[in-house]
Amino acid sequence: MQENSSTPNPDTQALPDTGTVSPEPTIEPTPDTTVMPSLEDLLKAAELKAAEHHDAWLRAKAETENVRRRAQDDIGKAGKFAVEKFSGEMLAVKDSLEAALASDNQSAEHLKEGVELTLRQLIAAFEKSGLAEINPLGQKFDPHQHQAISQIEAPDAATEANTVLNVLQKGYALHGRVIRPALVVVSKAKAAPAA
Repeated sequence: MQENSSTPNPDTQALPDTGTVSPEPTIEPTPDTTVMPSLEDLLKAAELKAAEHHDAWLRAKAETENVRRRAQDDIGKAGKFAVEKFSGEMLAVKDSLEAALASDNQSAEHLKEGVELTLRQLIAAFEKSGLAEINPLGQKFDPHQHQAISQIEAPDAATEANTVLNVLQKGYALHGRVIRPALVVVSKAKAAPAA
C-alpha cells in the first residue's frame, strides 16, 4: 500500500501547464550500484571455499584417526592390566604359602591353621574381585551353572528328580558370568516297581 506524499519529488519539477508532456527523467548509474562479479571471480571464490572445506575435512579425518588409535591403545592397556588388582591380592596369598613352607618345625595343627588363614585370604581376594563360588548342593540342577557328571536314584522319596546330590568340584562365576561350571551328581526319578 502506498502512501500519498505531499512533499514534491525533486526529479519532477512543476512546469507551467503548456499542454505538453515532459519526458521521463533518466536514471544514471551511481557508484554504489553493485556490479555482477565475473565468472572467473566466482570460480576463484568457489575454489577457495572448496580448499577450506578440504583442509577442514583432512584435519577432522586426522583427528578421528588419532582418537581411534588412542582408543585402541586404551583397550590394549585395559586388557593387559585388567588383572592388576587381582594379582596384588594373590601376592598376599603366595606370601602366606611361602611362609608356611619356610618353617621346618611346624606341628600339623599349626600347619592346618596357616592353610586355613591362607584360604581365608584367597576367599577375600576372590570376593574383592567379583569372583563368586558356585556350590549348588541340594539345589535344582541348572545346566547354565552346573555340569552333570552322573545321575543316580534319589536316596529318599522326598528328594525331587534333578536335584544336586553331590558337588565334585565347585564352580565359579566372575561378576555373574560362569567361568567354570560346578561338576555335580544329580538325582533321577526312582524307577517304578515292576509289576
